[in-house]
Amino acid sequence: MTSPFSLFRLLSWIISVFFQALKSFLIHNKLLPPPHFPLLHVPYVPLRRIIDFMEPEALVSLSFCSQKSHSVIKTQQRASFNGRLCVSAGYNNALSFRTFRNRDCVLRVRDCSYFPNSERSNYVKMNGQDVPVEMQCSYGYLISYWHNKTDRLEIATDYVTNLFNIDVSEVCVFKDAIKMIKWVNRRQKTPLKKVVYIAWGVIRSEELIYLLRDCTTLSEISIHSEAAPNFRFSGNFRRIDCLDIWHGQWVTINNLLTMDGIVINLKKSTLTNNDLNVFLKHWLAGGCPRLKLFCARTGSVHILQVLAGLLHNTVFVEGRRDYTSPFGHKWTLWNGYNIKRSDGVTATVNSQRQGGLVVSVWPETTHNYN
Repeated sequence: MTSPFSLFRLLSWIISVFFQALKSFLIHNKLLPPPHFPLLHVPYVPLRRIIDFMEPEALVSLSFCSQKSHSVIKTQQRASFNGRLCVSAGYNNALSFRTFRNRDCVLRVRDCSYFPNSERSNYVKMNGQDVPVEMQCSYGYLISYWHNKTDRLEIATDYVTNLFNIDVSEVCVFKDAIKMIKWVNRRQKTPLKKVVYIAWGVIRSEELIYLLRDCTTLSEISIHSEAAPNFRFSGNFRRIDCLDIWHGQWVTINNLLTMDGIVINLKKSTLTNNDLNVFLKHWLAGGCPRLKLFCARTGSVHILQVLAGLLHNTVFVEGRRDYTSPFGHKWTLWNGYNIKRSDGVTATVNSQRQGGLVVSVWPETTHNYN
């Protein structure tokens, strides 16, 4: 006799296949689901399970079909999504669910000039406005087109966060970072977790100082832009769990000694071997106590100079070891030197072929990216 559990698994498989086929059909034909979609007539318990199976971009598309479809998705959706909600502002205005290595867009915002009137056939309602949309062919999310350039991203963000009852956790900005961060923190109770600043060229000094010192809510910062040639950061860094700086020429040893982070990643760094030696001694003395991973790409690392005065407290370790930081960064460590703090905490110091130094603190700890 077939067990109820086996039947449930079979039903779940049928549901997933059905929705994959439906999604492929809609993407191929660039259509929204029909307003009288039969899903809305399914009983409560299986309907809840069906919605749990659907991807967030499919739920967003379906929610526009009618007030009933919107209400059903808003009230029945229970399973948490993989990743955190990220709002990208700039040339690629979009809302996505982002994990450490992947980004799944659910709704994109574009200017109407990119979408001729002759091609507009589907419209949806957002904030009382009729907004033309089309389906993105490769990934199946909706692209919305707007005449209003001032608050279109805000309207789209309000729609998605209201539909899924979720707050924005991350923003990706190209300019006006301060304005974007303050807007997100003003609209929700949960503080913003992460900012990625990826504008080409130079980040304004006042924005950089705001990110590193003045905005106390952010726990993760990734800065891909260059600082101004004469930029200097004075005073202490605030507590930042994960700090990723792609152009770290401006970071001095004095700056580094004031950092209190779990992950510190400096690319294109100008720190010297002596500076790195000072930092290791600082950590051994109890500085930067939360550190789990430190990376500095300087272009040239002489490991014996970095370990000067510390060799009596080191153990050379041969072979390969894999290390994953609390925020998902993965490193392969070939050989290395173990150093131990007075409280028994051990770190491996490893020089990389690309001219970088990696300090990984054991044991590894996991981190939930959501």
